[in-house]
Amino acid sequence: MTFEIQVRYSTPLTPLRDVDQVLKEFLVQLGYLPEGEPPERSVAYRLVRGCLLRNPERLWYAEELLSVLKTSKPTLYRHLNKLKTLDLLEEVSETRESARGRKGYRLRYGNLSRAWDFVEANAQNALKRYRETVDHLQGLLEEERRSARPPKDPDGKIPSVPAASR
Repeated sequence: MTFEIQVRYSTPLTPLRDVDQVLKEFLVQLGYLPEGEPPERSVAYRLVRGCLLRNPERLWYAEELLSVLKTSKPTLYRHLNKLKTLDLLEEVSETRESARGRKGYRLRYGNLSRAWDFVEANAQNALKRYRETVDHLQGLLEEERRSARPPKDPDGKIPSVPAASR
């Protein structure tokens, strides 16, 4: 599964003292929660707040989450997958013979701060790869200018220079 996060410049929420308000704003900033949706009605919010953060070390099974959240399987898995793309959630396969193949879910490392360390590392790696592409593109542009080759249009043709600008 690919890592995906929405990044936007924002003021830290440190002046706020209400856990639910900070969590809701944070999840909206990440792109996990849609803006304007009341959190108490949101399966996504209740999954994070009521299950994963309330008992972060606990391994939750899909059947338990379905029962607690009173939602459908597709809805539950949509939210679990979104948390996995953020890399905040880990999926653990049971190794006991009686539960073989059964998957449980919990906050990565059982701790929000430690899970966020993982998210930051992924974001830094993604930004580093963007940087490599930007530097490569800049090098190609400089090479193109040095060789005085005009850029190609999107169809792969070299555009002609209008007579007036010659």
